[in-house]
Amino acid sequence: MTTSEPIRFRVLSLNCWGIRYLSKNCKERFVLIGDLLNQEQLDIALLQEVWCEKDFLFLKKKLSSIYPYSHYFKSGFIGSGLAVFSRHQFHDAFLYRYSLFGYPYMAQHGDWFGGKAVGKVLLNINGLKIHVFVTHLHAEYCREKDSYLPHRVVQAWELQQFIRHTSAAADVVILGGDLNMHPDDLGTRLLRNYTGLQDSFSETANFDGCEEGHTHISENPFTNTDNLVPFGGGIRIDYILFKGSGEVDVSCESLSTTKGPVPGHPFPYSDHEALTAEFLFTPTTKGNRCSERQSVNEARTEVKVGLHCAERMRHTAARTGIMGLVLLVLELAIAAVPLFALGAEQPFPKASFYLLGALCFAILLSTLLLYIFYSMEVKALQGTEDQMRLALSKSLVTYSILTVTAVHLVDIKTSSVFENEI
Repeated sequence: MTTSEPIRFRVLSLNCWGIRYLSKNCKERFVLIGDLLNQEQLDIALLQEVWCEKDFLFLKKKLSSIYPYSHYFKSGFIGSGLAVFSRHQFHDAFLYRYSLFGYPYMAQHGDWFGGKAVGKVLLNINGLKIHVFVTHLHAEYCREKDSYLPHRVVQAWELQQFIRHTSAAADVVILGGDLNMHPDDLGTRLLRNYTGLQDSFSETANFDGCEEGHTHISENPFTNTDNLVPFGGGIRIDYILFKGSGEVDVSCESLSTTKGPVPGHPFPYSDHEALTAEFLFTPTTKGNRCSERQSVNEARTEVKVGLHCAERMRHTAARTGIMGLVLLVLELAIAAVPLFALGAEQPFPKASFYLLGALCFAILLSTLLLYIFYSMEVKALQGTEDQMRLALSKSLVTYSILTVTAVHLVDIKTSSVFENEI
């Protein structure tokens, strides 16, 4: 670190809801999003759901005078949707794709086709090494029966691992994006506790925006208000998280959100509200770390539940496949009757015979694909559970060493006092 003066740093995060031909007013909204970024005079903008590369190229051209540096993270079938625009030069960019991100046969949700991931760019501003992450986790479609919760917990676990293992030398770490989790949800607590990241909404000195920092509100005309009724008309699922280091103290000077429709227009920028945070980076010698065994225990339990469900589905696919194979063998045996019994006629009509054969083949093919997919899911869940178990055992060993050391120090101190009294 070469700088000794405080640095102000402005960050924006927005889920753009950019599904061409499906999202309402998509083309017009990207024009307005470009205008917003130019007006805000940011240091960096972190965008999600820029699903069409043409929209990214449009923004890149529109913003080139103020944000000469940009990067579009490509992943999955339709892309990760993650894009970054910056006033500062990128020294590196990297994408990590999560091992689990939904199911391909749930096409109406579409998360699997996007290849959920976390993107990272490295900035160097006046000697400060700033690591910036942008991500978009799997959506929550039903809170009461959330079949994607294990996937989202795995994503949160992999996200915190990726941040910890790639930002050890960072002076400043910033994460922005749509986490699709409430502030007190398991995945959010896991992410904050293991990385030491702080929530800009909780830590800001000044806040101007929607009530309770909500970024998904019922007043938004693009939002399904029925889903928000149980939460009082709004939820907070978009975040800008941050942390400093032993050499740099980071404080959130202000945080703001957009509020409904764009001035002069009947619709907002997106179905989510945009977050804008202003940070102050100050040289210091104070650092902080945070970890919590309880969060990992809860996360490991949730992953085990998902693992049990995945194993059950894999066994179901295997049993169904065996049934299809048995039916196919029986049909082949029936087909062989005329070959071994000369003059015998086929006992089934040809149309029914061929239809049954096609059905057996379809069952075998579909169950094989499902078995392969669920086997991949099982391995990913098992891998994450193994990592969590390792993390728990490591923290337990550390706790035991600290406890033994503390007891030893107390014994030494007690012995010293006793000798002095004698």
